[in-house]
Amino acid sequence: MSEPGDDVRSPAPPGPIEPSAGPAPTAPTWRPVAATGALPETEPVGATAEPDAAPTPEDPDAAPPPEGPATPPSREEHERTLRARLLSPVPAPSIWGWLGPGLVAAFALVLRVVHLGRPHELVFDETYYVKQAYSLLRLGYEARWAEGADEKFAVGDFSALLTNPEYVVHPPVGKWLIALGMWALGPESAAGWRIAGAVIGALTVLLLARLARRLFGSTLLGCVAGLLLAVEGEHLVLSRTGILDVFVCFFALAALGAVVLDRERSRARLAERTARDAASESGLDPWGPRLGVRWWLIAAGILSGLTAGVKWSGAYVLATLGILTVVWSLTARRTAGARLWVGGGLIRDGMPAFLALVPVALLTYVATWASWFAHPGAYLRTWAADNPAKAQAWFPDALESLWEYHVQAWGFHTSLSTPHAYMAGPIGWIVQWRPTSFFWGDIADPEAACGAARCAQAITSVGNPILWWGGVVALVVVVIAAVRLRDWRAWTVLAGYLALWVPWFAYPHRTTFTFYAVALSPFVVLSVTYAMALMLGWRPSTAGMPDGALLARERWREPGPWVAVGVLLLALAAAAFFWPVWTAQVIPYEAWRLRMWMPSWI
Repeated sequence: MSEPGDDVRSPAPPGPIEPSAGPAPTAPTWRPVAATGALPETEPVGATAEPDAAPTPEDPDAAPPPEGPATPPSREEHERTLRARLLSPVPAPSIWGWLGPGLVAAFALVLRVVHLGRPHELVFDETYYVKQAYSLLRLGYEARWAEGADEKFAVGDFSALLTNPEYVVHPPVGKWLIALGMWALGPESAAGWRIAGAVIGALTVLLLARLARRLFGSTLLGCVAGLLLAVEGEHLVLSRTGILDVFVCFFALAALGAVVLDRERSRARLAERTARDAASESGLDPWGPRLGVRWWLIAAGILSGLTAGVKWSGAYVLATLGILTVVWSLTARRTAGARLWVGGGLIRDGMPAFLALVPVALLTYVATWASWFAHPGAYLRTWAADNPAKAQAWFPDALESLWEYHVQAWGFHTSLSTPHAYMAGPIGWIVQWRPTSFFWGDIADPEAACGAARCAQAITSVGNPILWWGGVVALVVVVIAAVRLRDWRAWTVLAGYLALWVPWFAYPHRTTFTFYAVALSPFVVLSVTYAMALMLGWRPSTAGMPDGALLARERWREPGPWVAVGVLLLALAAAAFFWPVWTAQVIPYEAWRLRMWMPSWI
């Protein structure tokens, strides 16, 4: 059968090696299994030396080869061979492994905090989330605001905040993070409304650089991925705005990173315990060994719960990671030689994985409502007590009230179809067909402001076109690598698309916007990085090649590396070009029109 999500295509390894009772002439000869994914010019780890060649007519006095079976491998050799088959090479720990991504993240932070307070007014959906965050900070729950609250809020007048609860449809995690920024810098400052998004955006760049370093086995490629996300326009705009989606992006990527680390740790443990059992008197369990507690999988469950605690779309992240984990478990046990690898993968790994992901994510999600539980004045907090005829006696009132809240919110999300000038369906997101205009400013004195008869001041969440348009081509490359090469890295990238883009097609009637795709932007960058890596000579089978090999002089005689560098330079140039319309810089109107490449961008 096909093994999506794994690049191991060699035959299954031998089962447990029984000690020989004697040199029976019919005993099978053990041979080490080639380590797919190891460096191609090295002997597989754990392989024994080949016996001397058989005597030839030119060497009649040569000693004949020894009779009987070859010596079975030691436990250590068996474990090393399994590790080579189950695990992809990763860069050795080094100062550059952290310093390189750290410098890229610092650059991203600078881009996200410079002129962060411009404009000093609530833009687009900040009118909801920033005011709700302030309400959480003051009251512990989201409350209503009087008319004209936006103008008063912008000048530091918070008297429009009322105490009666407001009906909101998004969970509180993202709003609490915005509130934390206001607590740190003050709610009077527009930078205070937005600093949480800026910091989380820069941390997302760091996280992506480290994840890409692990996927591609290269600090260089990891830093390239981080740099591309640093200059990705949609991610930059959402990082500079008090809106929730950048937090979805961070927690979703972190959850995937935890699953990748679990893959590495669990496979290392599988190799160690399989070798141990093979060397024992009892031999291998047909299902393979038990792996014990998988802490990184529990971390993924917590992070998935936090993702859903920002927006409910995080539930699709949890489902996708669960499927990915089970597929990886199945292929790992098959590769390790478990005879009943399907049962081992589905039961011995699948059930503990379910418990580590789903209940942990659910408990984490419910815990994010702690402030709502603690304040009787919150919306629907006392619904069960106020409606005893509708409540179930056996269910705790607080949880039943929360359930009713979610029933109402689900009805809102699934029926929202209010027309909007910038609404855009998911099919156009990956080409940035209709980016969202967050802000348009009126300039009173254009001559003084920009030296022209008419000025423009705008925030348009258009993605970096080099990355998004190039990402469509790169996505095709990744799909081919996933299907034909069964490269687990390609499937990891596709998991982001499956979790954060594909589910939106189930709601064609719903009002949606292109900026929702900011959560997808790290995976667009990973797709582009994957294609650039191939241009540099990286291959899935040689994923552990050092950065020096990627930059070897002879490679630059080919066009691939030059194309990769060209893509990087074009992405940086595009970021510099679009910077004014990402950051509300005042420019001449004609300069703004020059940046609106498509009529649908206006």
